Amino acid sequence: MPRLILLNKPYGVLPQFTDDQGRPTLAELVPVKGVYAAGRLDRDSEGLLALSDDGPLIARIASPANKMPKTYWVQVEGVPTDEALEALRRGVTLKDGPTLPTEVRRMEEPESLWPRDPPVRYRAAIPTSWIALTIREGRNRQVRRMTAAVGFPTLRLIRWAIGDWTLDGLAPGQWREVPQPPATPTAGPKAPAPARGRGPVKPRRTVAPRSTPSRSRSR
Repeated sequence: MPRLILLNKPYGVLPQFTDDQGRPTLAELVPVKGVYAAGRLDRDSEGLLALSDDGPLIARIASPANKMPKTYWVQVEGVPTDEALEALRRGVTLKDGPTLPTEVRRMEEPESLWPRDPPVRYRAAIPTSWIALTIREGRNRQVRRMTAAVGFPTLRLIRWAIGDWTLDGLAPGQWREVPQPPATPTAGPKAPAPARGRGPVKPRRTVAPRSTPSRSRSR
């Protein structure tokens, strides 16, 4: 049977299983043979990454043509104005062309947010804030370029959801195996807006039915 794995990729881990420079890779987190990442999540980004051994499923998840929604929690420098948020909703023009319209709103800092290592830079004179942003494309570093284009650079980027799959219950470095869907999810969940807090996720023991239990780790 085809396999589908959801991983909470920590900061600093490459979204691949090998690296000739000795950097952390998925091989240290997912001891499952024959699976590959469905799309990318940059080394300096965190959150949900789907992996599978089924080529057509990987294509359905990763291909921009399918417009699968991907929702991000984004910490930005400054407090976005209504005008900036509206510009993101309409779509902004980047060097590689205009983006599709997005769903975006302000949110409180996630209550379940785990600490990042290294931490985001702190500037006493410049506040930071959080937005939830849903896109249906897959351009290189798209979210970071979009927030910079409206004047609010991204400081921390966490992918919360891919279609109907979310990070819920996964601490950094943990993974779980889920049933392969009969069809590609098309309507992504709205990211919650929990009360502000900095409590780390309480790790849960998450076991893939046919593999070694995963290890929680944060990078």
